[in-house]
Parts: sequence; C-alpha cells; structure tokens
Amino acid sequence: MLSFLISAGSFGQSSLHAKIDKSADKIESKVIDWRRDFHKHPELGNQEFRTAKIVADHLRSLGMEVTENVAVTGVVGILRGGKPGPMVALRADMDALPVAERNDLPFRSVNTGTYNGQETGIMHACGHDSHVAILMGVAEVLAGMKNQLEGSVKFIFQPAEEGIYEPGVTTFGAKQMVEEGVMTDVDAIFGLHIWAAIEAGKIGYRSGPFMAGVDNLEVTITGTQAHGASPWSGVDPIVTSAQAILGLQTILSRNVNIAENPAVVTVGAIHGGIRHNIIPEKVEMIGTIRTFGEEQQTLVHQRIHEIITNIAKSAGAKADVKIGKLYPSTVNPPELTDKMLPSLNAAAGIGNVISMDPVTGSEDFSFFQKEKPGFFIFLGGMKKGGDPLTTPSHHTPDFYIDEAGFVLGVRAMSYFVVDYMGMKK
Repeated sequence: MLSFLISAGSFGQSSLHAKIDKSADKIESKVIDWRRDFHKHPELGNQEFRTAKIVADHLRSLGMEVTENVAVTGVVGILRGGKPGPMVALRADMDALPVAERNDLPFRSVNTGTYNGQETGIMHACGHDSHVAILMGVAEVLAGMKNQLEGSVKFIFQPAEEGIYEPGVTTFGAKQMVEEGVMTDVDAIFGLHIWAAIEAGKIGYRSGPFMAGVDNLEVTITGTQAHGASPWSGVDPIVTSAQAILGLQTILSRNVNIAENPAVVTVGAIHGGIRHNIIPEKVEMIGTIRTFGEEQQTLVHQRIHEIITNIAKSAGAKADVKIGKLYPSTVNPPELTDKMLPSLNAAAGIGNVISMDPVTGSEDFSFFQKEKPGFFIFLGGMKKGGDPLTTPSHHTPDFYIDEAGFVLGVRAMSYFVVDYMGMKK
C-alpha cells in the first residue's frame, strides 16, 4: 500500500529511507543529549552565542561550508551532494524566551537575563532547543550519505524567531536572514515545530494557510476631559473605547468567512484615567490581530480602521489607529504539500499523520515561504496518552516535551531532502 502513496518523483530517492532510518536510530541519544544541553543553557534572541558556536563546530566537523554571524547570531552550513541537483534548505530556530522554568528536571534551565529592563529567568518554553538538536542530527545523517545526494543542502540555524522588540527596533530573525540573501540560491525550504498538543510519534500538517499572520494594534481615542459628575460637559473616551472594542467583535462574526479560516482581534490592554471622578482626555489600547492570508488580512485591517474611527466620530471623539505588521501567515503551498505528504506517511506511518485545523499562533518561517516554496509541519511532543487540553502549553513555565518524538523529526526532515531531490531529477 505504501508504495502507491509515494509519488513517482520521490520514488527514485526512497531507496535512501532505510539508510536514513538506521542512521537516525543510531544518533537518537546524541540528539537528546544536545537538546538537554541547549535546554539547560537557553539564550534570548540575538544572544544565542553559545548555541551558535556548538552548531557551527558540529557542522564544520561534518565537512560543511559554514558561515557564522548571519543576521547577528545565525549559522548557515552547506552540504554539497555528490551529484548535481537542487539546493534544499532546512531551518531550525535557536532562541529562548523570558520565562522562569518550573519543571523539576535534571537539565532544567539555569540561565537568567535581562528582558525589557527586567531580570528574568530564561527558558526554552517553545521547544526551539529540540529544533536545533533535531537539525544537528539531520546534518549528521545526510553528511553520512552526501555522495548519494542529488543536490545540496543548506542548514539554516536562525536566531530571534520570537522577535526583537526594543525601543525603535522591531526585527525578526527569518526576515533579517532573507534580507542578507540566505534564500537566494534555495529551491525549496522545510521546517518543523515541536508541538505539545500532539502525541510524540505523530506529525501534524495543513495544506494552505496553516499558522496565522500576526499584527500589532495600537489605538488612541481622544475626547474632552470633564468632571465625572457632569459627563455631558465633555466627550468620554472610555465609553467610546468600550463601544469600539465591542464593535471590533463584529469583524469576526459578520465580515470574516470563518468557514474558510478563522481570525482574531484581541484588545489585550486598555488604559485611561487616573481618578475616580475625572473623565480623562484620552484612552490608549493595544492588541493583537491574527489573520490567514493577505486577502483576509487586508479585510480585517480595513474594518478595524472603519469601525474605530467611525465610532469615535459618532461620539465626537477622535481616533488614531496604528497597525504594525509583524509576521505574515505561514502558508504551505498545496502543490508542494501534496508532493511531500508521501514523505510524511513514509516517515511516521499513515495513521500518524494528522491534517490539522488552522493555528492562530504565528511563525516567522513565513518570511522564508515568501521567497521560495516552503513546507512547515508540527512534530508531536506530548506524552502518549496525554490530554492536549491539560498539557502545559507553549510559552509557559511548565512547558514540557517528550523526547521520544525526536527521531521521527530527524527522519522526516531527512526524507524531505532526498525525496525532493528525487523529484527534480
């Protein structure tokens, strides 16, 4: 049955699957050891100096061409195959988060640092430590068969996936790597993200829009200050902002076709006033916007502007609406997804490959996909039999990953390379 699921193009390289499986099993313990070391010594975005050095040294030991300090702390290694063919890129992100770990592990994080001027614990609370370790394993597996590769592989170890948000500076590691030319000679790119709500040994994917694009919302509503006992003598920006927040919810219930893709508009903070009997002059709000695809993003942005400015105008107030675009939506091209699905089925087994609903989290892998075809998957990291509703989620102090799924990550990413190369013969 499996042979019929492997496309004619990928079948030419599928003979390497057995060799990949054997090599992946052999280095599984090394991958786990690497991950535990990175987990114990996490580093924030654009500060991944120790991580980057370990990665660069490893790639050099495998005979690769290595470039360091790409997009500040990024590392790029190139493995030249023994035969001509496409350049296939694989990406792992390296940065950790300003989160103090609560897990009682022998390799729990020992690092602290400064974030936004505050001392904080640092933790790999999103699983990037596992991404780095898995890709280091893939590098070792493919280096061991480089003479059989029908093309070359570019290993991209990316900093600052979580973004750098500093006064006057907002940047993302993938975007900066693209600007520095990392994708120029690439034919296709593949990436994975460990996922705490999927059992280890399983893989999740989606064709088309997969993860949301994310934008920041900043709103200032200005009215006329007045005594709280005589509101008719002023223009109340607090009441106006309340009406605007409620109005924003009609975008999702009346403007967005949620049968196709969801969208989110969340006001996360609101501030106005300083005293109980004073109506303030202005109210400030900040929030987040999640959309899938450029068409939906344009619609939601337009409606946000229209609703807030018109509600403010109807109250006699003024509204200043600013939307800052951050990550575009992570979109798996249907044609590439169809071609690579047999590789996933071969790596994990058909029953272990899950077609997922859209995810409203975001990923800066989308910047790579803007340049060249890219396929992004979720690798299961939840203990078998776990409940996804109670399993600690990403970006929390109790975030935990079952390492049993790492070897599948090595296999899947390696399969992507040899199968894609086989299609391009």
